[in-house]
Amino acid sequence: MALSFRSIHRSLLLRVPRPSTPRSSDFIIHCHHDNGYISYSDCRLFSSTNDDPDTNENLKARVLFLGTPEVAAASLQAIYEKSLEPQSPYEVVGVVTQPNKRRKKRSGEILPTPVGMIADELGLPILCPEKARDKDFLDELETIVKPDLCITAAYGQYLTKRFLALPKFGTLNIHPSLLPRWRGSSPVQRSLEAGDNPVGVSVLFTVSAMDAGPIVSQKSVKIDENEQATTLLPKLFQAGTRLLLDVIPDVVSGEITMDTATQQDESLVVDAKMIDAAEGRLRPENMTATECHNRIRGFSMWPRTYLYLRIGEGDPIKVKVVESRVLDEVIDATDVIEEGPKKSDGLRLVCYDGSVLELLQVQPATKKVMDHRSFANGLQGRSLRWLADVDEATVKLK
Repeated sequence: MALSFRSIHRSLLLRVPRPSTPRSSDFIIHCHHDNGYISYSDCRLFSSTNDDPDTNENLKARVLFLGTPEVAAASLQAIYEKSLEPQSPYEVVGVVTQPNKRRKKRSGEILPTPVGMIADELGLPILCPEKARDKDFLDELETIVKPDLCITAAYGQYLTKRFLALPKFGTLNIHPSLLPRWRGSSPVQRSLEAGDNPVGVSVLFTVSAMDAGPIVSQKSVKIDENEQATTLLPKLFQAGTRLLLDVIPDVVSGEITMDTATQQDESLVVDAKMIDAAEGRLRPENMTATECHNRIRGFSMWPRTYLYLRIGEGDPIKVKVVESRVLDEVIDATDVIEEGPKKSDGLRLVCYDGSVLELLQVQPATKKVMDHRSFANGLQGRSLRWLADVDEATVKLK
C-alpha cells in the first residue's frame, strides 16, 4: 500500500523510529519544517493487524490515544501493554499529542512531549497538529487512521464535533475528579484547595461541553490531609487508567454506550476554573491556617504559593511555601513568625483567627528549597513577620 503525502499540512508532525529490521508493515514518516511538502512513496501509515478496517468486522478495535504530560504517558504505556495480550479486544494504532516545544531554556533544545517520547519508544505513529480542529488532521483521521475508539488523558485541546463523530465507539476521557464536581481545567488543584476528602477519578464519554459526558466508571480515593497535587495527580491517573482498561472490552463490544452510561446530575456541577498566578499569594490577614494549607497543597505544581515576609527591619521579601501542616490549636493572632519549641517543629505562622500554620519547607527568591531549620538559621536572631500590605510590583523590581 503506497501513499502520497503531498496533501499533508506541515503542521502535522508524524514520526516513528526506524526499526532495526524493516518489515513490510513498517513505516517511516519524517517531520518537516519548511514551507514545502514531502512525499514518500514506500510508506505504510497506521499499518496494523487490520489492514482494511472497513471490510473486516472480526478484527480488533482500532484505538487512537490523545495525551500530553507525564501522567498521560504512563496511561499510554499501560494501555499499549494491555493491548499486546492475546485476548485483547483492541490495538493502539496511533497517538496524538501537542507539538514539540522548546523545553530547555539554556540549551534551546526542542523536545517532544512526554507522551510523544513514550509513543516514539513504543514505535507508534505520532500526530502533532497545532490545533485539533485542523482540517488536514481531521482528514487524516477520517481517511487513513479510522479509529474505532479514541482515548484522551490530559491532551489539552478542544475536540470538535467532527472529531467526536469519527470513532464509532466514541471517545473516552480520564478526568481526575468525582464528576460532576470539578469540571474544567484544574480539577485536582481545586479539589485540594477546597479540602475535599475523598477525591477521585472518572472515566466518561467526551461530548462537546467540557467534562459533561455520561460517566462510564468512577472511583473515590481517600487521601492524607497533607497530600499535595504533585503526588495526587499521578495516583488518580493511575487509578483512572485501571478503570479504563476494565471497561474497554464492554465499550468496544457495544455493551457500554453513550446511552447506557450514567448521565451527570447538572445540579451538582462545580466548576474547576483555570488558576491565575495571582491566586498563589497566601493572605493570613483573611485566610485561616487550613485555607492556606489547602492552597499550598493544591497549587504545589503551579503556580506554587508564597508569602511576603520581613526579616528584622529589612525590605519585604517574597518566599514560596513548599510544604506546611496545620496545628490543632488556636492562639492570639500576631504577625510574628517563630519556631516551635521542639526541633521537629516548623516556623509557626498565626493567621488572623488565631489558627496556626507550620511552615516546613520554604524557598526564598533566587534560592533553593530549604527546610524550616535552615531558613531559621539564616535569620541570625532577627525577627520574622508576615506582611499584608505589600506593593508586589515594588518587591519584584528589587
